Amino acid sequence: MKKIIALLMSVVMLLAFASCGGNSTADDTSSKSAVNADFKIGLICLHDENSTYDNNFIQALKSVQAELGLKDDQVLIKTNIAENEACYNAAAELVDSGCDVIFADSFGHETYMIQAAKEFTDVEFCHATGTKAQTQGLDNYHNAFASIYEGRYLAGVAAGMKLNEMIENKKITANEAVMGYVGAYNYAEVVSGMTSFFLGARSVCPSVTMKVTYTNSWFDIAKEKEAALTLINSGCVLISQHADSEGAPKACEEKKVPNVAYNISTISMGPNTAIISSKIDWAPYFKLIINASLNNEKIPTDYVGTIETGSVALTELNETVAAKGTKEKLKEVQQKLINGEIKVFDTDTFTVDGKKLTTYTADVIDEGDFVPETEAIKDGYFNESSMRSAPYFDIKYIDGISE
Repeated sequence: MKKIIALLMSVVMLLAFASCGGNSTADDTSSKSAVNADFKIGLICLHDENSTYDNNFIQALKSVQAELGLKDDQVLIKTNIAENEACYNAAAELVDSGCDVIFADSFGHETYMIQAAKEFTDVEFCHATGTKAQTQGLDNYHNAFASIYEGRYLAGVAAGMKLNEMIENKKITANEAVMGYVGAYNYAEVVSGMTSFFLGARSVCPSVTMKVTYTNSWFDIAKEKEAALTLINSGCVLISQHADSEGAPKACEEKKVPNVAYNISTISMGPNTAIISSKIDWAPYFKLIINASLNNEKIPTDYVGTIETGSVALTELNETVAAKGTKEKLKEVQQKLINGEIKVFDTDTFTVDGKKLTTYTADVIDEGDFVPETEAIKDGYFNESSMRSAPYFDIKYIDGISE
């Protein structure tokens, strides 16, 4: 009986093949489905969902997973992976699990991602905030970031609008328009972000100044809250941050001080103080590298996401806290950024030690020597992100910002 059934199935398969004239379309579709089913992507995170920074990556990948219909066993996420040999081990484990693409989200992961890329040449390795893809000469190692300084600038505009409202309502004087900024480290990524935030605020509130303090940690709830409270107690009337916890936003809610955050909306934890947040939306890049892998296409060596690609974004505006007209102003400024009418680091808009910058050599090509080698000021502005995805604006500090 089994032989008869097998014979009948063979006949049916032959008839099906004949009916399509021997065309391989059906086989191609089956093959494509098999590739999709076998595909896997791995994500290595410095912390976990409790970090606003890491959670931003996790949620972006999960949104792409849902959009592309990937199953849970095709998306492997490793959290709390330190910036040491643990990163290489995590990458190797993801390779063993069948991942075609592996992405790491923290600057200090880069050395270990490169080590893995050299060993596992059939796997694509992608890394956020890194600087070495341009110089490594590896076909399977890639850096990615975004022109987030434009998002920071927009967030600064929202902050400046709030300061103007406070001045108009006589809650503060123009000279008291002092912002505080909680930074993790004084790296270029933080310096670029805080400077663009300040310039956005000053574009609408000319009297604003800003004080900066560093926690020397990417994620420390207690330190970030303490830093925010210190800034508030020193006279800062609005707080922003480039650090990865809810410490600063919660301090602002307790002290009833307006807050502009980073990576995620903080309205739920600061309904009476949160204004808006800027963020890199990693979903467009995740889709790019997944589709490139599935279609056997090359992933860019050094990718810069922009407002136009959907990579630079703002979270929802808390209109109960934001100044009136903020939504319309943000729309106006964003369009000017897109069409090039506004350049964030226009050298006509800031000075250093009272002087306009006409030249500045930045360390753009990472040879490991930390020696500046590239002229960054061209056409009247500092050309951030045009020569490398990771930030290299490291001018500490333009006038109006103090540590």
